[in-house]
Amino acid sequence: MKLAVVGGGSTYTPELIDGFARLRDELPLTEIALVDPDVRRLEPVSGMARRMLARAGHPARVVATTSVEEGVAGARAVLLQLRVGGQAARDVDETLPLECGCVGQETTGAGGLAKALRTVPVVLDIAEKIREHAPDAWIVDFTNPVGIVTRALLEAGHRAIGLCNVAIGFQRRFAANLGVAPERISLGHVGLNHLTWERAVRLDGVDVLPRLLESHAEEIAEDVGLSAALIRHLGVVPSYYLRYFYEHDLVVAEQRTRPSRAAEVSAMETALLEMYTDPAVDTKPELLEKRGGAFYSEAAVALIASLVGERGDTQVVNLRNDGTLPFLPDEAVIEVPATITAAGATALPVEPVEPLFAGLIAHVTAYETLALAAALHGGEDRVADALLAHPLIGQAALSKDLARRLIEANRGHLSWANA
Repeated sequence: MKLAVVGGGSTYTPELIDGFARLRDELPLTEIALVDPDVRRLEPVSGMARRMLARAGHPARVVATTSVEEGVAGARAVLLQLRVGGQAARDVDETLPLECGCVGQETTGAGGLAKALRTVPVVLDIAEKIREHAPDAWIVDFTNPVGIVTRALLEAGHRAIGLCNVAIGFQRRFAANLGVAPERISLGHVGLNHLTWERAVRLDGVDVLPRLLESHAEEIAEDVGLSAALIRHLGVVPSYYLRYFYEHDLVVAEQRTRPSRAAEVSAMETALLEMYTDPAVDTKPELLEKRGGAFYSEAAVALIASLVGERGDTQVVNLRNDGTLPFLPDEAVIEVPATITAAGATALPVEPVEPLFAGLIAHVTAYETLALAAALHGGEDRVADALLAHPLIGQAALSKDLARRLIEANRGHLSWANA
């Protein structure tokens, strides 16, 4: 089986390769194509990948190419892990909003919109090449903002499912809290990508969330950056990204006192690429653990194995709403547990969502609808409307100012801005 990774020159790719090597029985790959336009990154990363597979005794060959057409041809699945504009663009996403008193984050708020504007057209172009050269392949999107990008792919008629590592991260944390195997834990995970709550934690089918909150609230609070008192009050476990909404002003004040995450990651990437060029290095460096994306490889392997192997298991993915959350339009992309088969993902029934959470989900869904329109069609007014609709911005003058700033900062990646 051939798998293609578009954005394969990412310094994170060896983490993915490590997962493929460890989980070879679950996903028997014969070829891994790493696709990336940046040869300076692609060469050391692909060399590292080959050494890692050789050390593990994995038979798959690694092909490195700058050609999407060549890389995806004949693939059964294609992983998308792009960063249009690299860490330099991310740094702008994380710092420019702070100048206006808004959270600076690459997937949430103004920074997330900027990333969507740059990314959606590129992903859709790649997807058309996949449609032509690998028409039966599943597209697994790990490219942020996952909800908006996945919706763009689905509305263009592609075989796509969005994937995030938040849910599998919670599963592993809760299993460790309880001292049980992760496979025994399932989640009542609901919301949108990077806007989710765990409303149940089931151990062998029995909800133990109240017990978890009673015994481990402080540990969980530290993980998600919120207070134990708030988590107990809510009676659920919010994802880390809810901190941007629940403690917006505090987060802005903190962000203004430290370097951006992009600056930190850039330094890590320089060090990692140097390690990858060393022919003696054939195991993933410890530094890679600080790069982010924990358990992504496990989630990716599980999803692809189910899509090509008809396993019919349950996984948390991003997919069309289609009535699952009745307060959202069908075309919205939600993040919930779903049954995964060769035909795709089918959402499991979801208990009615409490107004405290449903209101924010609906609000951000409206923003995502406008954000996708701006990414597809361009225009300062569309960008400003999306910002006005976002609950972290939502002021007319601020939205117009941010729209102008975002467009100017990203002009090199926005064809419509230069027309």
